[in-house]
Amino acid sequence: MQIVNKKRNTKETEISLIFNPKGSGNYKISTGIKFFDHMLEQFAYHGNFDIELNVNSIDKDNHHIVEDVAITLGQAFIESLEDKKGIKRYSDIILPMDEALVLAVVDISGRAFCKCSFNLADEKTSDFETVLLPHFYNSFAQNSLITLHIKQLDGFDTHHIIECSFKAFARALRGAIEVDKNKFDEVPSTKGIL
Repeated sequence: MQIVNKKRNTKETEISLIFNPKGSGNYKISTGIKFFDHMLEQFAYHGNFDIELNVNSIDKDNHHIVEDVAITLGQAFIESLEDKKGIKRYSDIILPMDEALVLAVVDISGRAFCKCSFNLADEKTSDFETVLLPHFYNSFAQNSLITLHIKQLDGFDTHHIIECSFKAFARALRGAIEVDKNKFDEVPSTKGIL
């Protein structure tokens, strides 16, 4: 595994990212969306990922910020795994946060797929539009070539449900990239590639 430096510059956003998949959960994050920063901090901490992320929004559109961060983060994540030798590949977790309960399941498969199931009562929490939540996960999955299922099992507080999902997602990714000590020099597939 390796540390990845990524830049993504468009007419909508300018993004710089340093991503370490085997860090200590350290982060320095500035996207311009306070609640999104908080969620990405949870992602870094619970995934044990070191993340330095800075976003300059040119068009001041939160949709483009969230999408472009997900694209950049997804690309950095899969690049950081190099040939994927030794990883466990699969991981799942059911994670609680007060009344909220979220299932996250990951397969680092080389096949991009995302299915999200949320029942969010609010259109917005703090400065974050909740319609952007599944968009973040889908954009990450498409760009990291992972299969991702995230499902809200319980909960009514929009903030709790979203935060619970980021923590669950991070922990599932963390588990999937753990090294299988019995197969540390193998790609975890009968095909020999992921």
